[in-house]
Amino acid sequence: MSLGSNFSGNICRVCADICQTCADECEKHAEMGMNHCRDCAQACRKCAQACEEMSAAA
Repeated sequence: MSLGSNFSGNICRVCADICQTCADECEKHAEMGMNHCRDCAQACRKCAQACEEMSAAA
């Protein structure tokens, strides 16, 4: 991003999509009582949010 790549926003958007998909899948497992998956889902959602913010700034 610091070099002004035309692809920075796209890369951040893909990262956000991957993290959100991971969070959704982990949440399914968390609903079955796997608490470590709930932690993973929360971490993935934080990552997705950060990537979305970076995508908007690109």
